[in-house]
Amino acid sequence: MAKQNINIVDLPTLYNIFEEIKDNLPFKIENYNRTGNFLKFFNENKKNNKSFFVITTINNKDFFTKEIRLDEKNIFFLSQKNNKVDTNNKYNILKYPIDIYNLIEKINIQLIKYKYNFQSKIKVKNYFLDLNSKIISRGTKILKLTEREMEIILFLNDNEKPQKINTLQNKVWSYSSELETHTVETHIYRLRKKISDNFEDENFILSTDDGYLIK
Repeated sequence: MAKQNINIVDLPTLYNIFEEIKDNLPFKIENYNRTGNFLKFFNENKKNNKSFFVITTINNKDFFTKEIRLDEKNIFFLSQKNNKVDTNNKYNILKYPIDIYNLIEKINIQLIKYKYNFQSKIKVKNYFLDLNSKIISRGTKILKLTEREMEIILFLNDNEKPQKINTLQNKVWSYSSELETHTVETHIYRLRKKISDNFEDENFILSTDDGYLIK
């Protein structure tokens, strides 16, 4: 899968940080110093069935959500810590100071979801995963999942090799010093148990010496 473009608008300092580590990023970056420059690019490409992912300041919220009407799930707004902004789950809002790796992994998870965005159901082994209703099903049996459980399944399903605890910690949880390894292990254990109890399947997520795997 080709790398998706992430458009950084009105945030030159953030672009400079990404530019320094661009070879290690799971996406490509494009810089627009002004919203007008991005608008020109957007108008030239909006008919090409492109999905536009944007990182910008919260001050541009109305421009992107009302004028351009970009999909709110594809916009990451950066806001000062003391700003009073909409804190519901409709928008991806991050407060300064920014953990750059946290931001990268939030984008990465969104891109994984986007990869399957045009499918009503995602096939995972002999199951179907519904991103909208957060349900996994097999035959007539269904199981409600949490957002985190969905992200674990999507991430493991998107990787062919086993993933170690610290990788899941970084990629799905966006590691912080407050998160302990056993927190990840507990989530995996509970997810495996839910699958086992509901579908009598002990092998949905495999545990190997090299980490966890969906195969």
